[in-house]
Amino acid sequence: MTTLLQQIANGLVLGATIGLIALGYTMVYGIIQLINFAHGEVFMVGTFGGLATFRWILPSGIKSQWYLALPLMLLGGVIVAVVIAVIMERFAYRPLRNAPRLAPLITAIGVSFFLQEAIRVWFPNADSAQPFPLVFIDAQVRIGDISVSASGVLLIAVSIVLSVLLTQYVSRSRMGRAMRAISQDPDTARLMGVNPDRVIVLTFILGAALAGVGGVLYGSYITNVDNSIGFQNGIFAFTAAVLGGIGNLRGAVIGAFIIGLIKTLGGQYLPGGSSYDYVWIFLVLILVLVFRPQGLFGEAERVRA
Repeated sequence: MTTLLQQIANGLVLGATIGLIALGYTMVYGIIQLINFAHGEVFMVGTFGGLATFRWILPSGIKSQWYLALPLMLLGGVIVAVVIAVIMERFAYRPLRNAPRLAPLITAIGVSFFLQEAIRVWFPNADSAQPFPLVFIDAQVRIGDISVSASGVLLIAVSIVLSVLLTQYVSRSRMGRAMRAISQDPDTARLMGVNPDRVIVLTFILGAALAGVGGVLYGSYITNVDNSIGFQNGIFAFTAAVLGGIGNLRGAVIGAFIIGLIKTLGGQYLPGGSSYDYVWIFLVLILVLVFRPQGLFGEAERVRA
């Protein structure tokens, strides 16, 4: 029982990380019908933005105080992730907005590899494990025999809070209504005075900010990062978004926690162990899509004229 509960706790931490990335996937797809495969690399860039902030910007006196260093690292990671996402939208995706769907999809894959290589070249030894500095948040939160690092608990809490805030923002704010209008009928929304470019850029900014926060907190949790962490977690996030119903915020988060739990519990209890955890994740995805192609919480896809 202790092992089971510990694996559930580990799965929740992984699910929280995936959820912060999956929200960006599902928002961008909901607005412009684009599978942004480079979003996992935005997460990775945010991680290295936080690491660079710690190494080269923060004074030594602040580095030893995690409650000062962490917010500044989060700010650095978010700024870098947002800048990259805005540049990516403006120069890689916007010119292809009216192109056949295959063109932006291939472009997204190209941007993904470009960002991996850019970090490898720019950040010293980024293709090997780089120690992430927040190892001094080494406290363990214990509930009975279950132990989770303080960084993991913080990651879960921040993921849930930001997911709720984003959902409320999209549901209640004026810009959130504009997002939903563009998602449902972009031509009519344009006639009603909604600026599509502004809405789409904001969507990329929100998704990148969440990914940047997730990247820094994930780095503090695993304590070692390299330029490949975005690819694996990006695949998990895309899978979570599809599983929950791509375009649905709540579905993306729930799908992320399902993926996290399948990975940790499947690696522990199902045949093949951790070597087959990817198999069980995609098997569940296939089964869900066979019986519910729109995902757990998604709607049947609307065909736009």
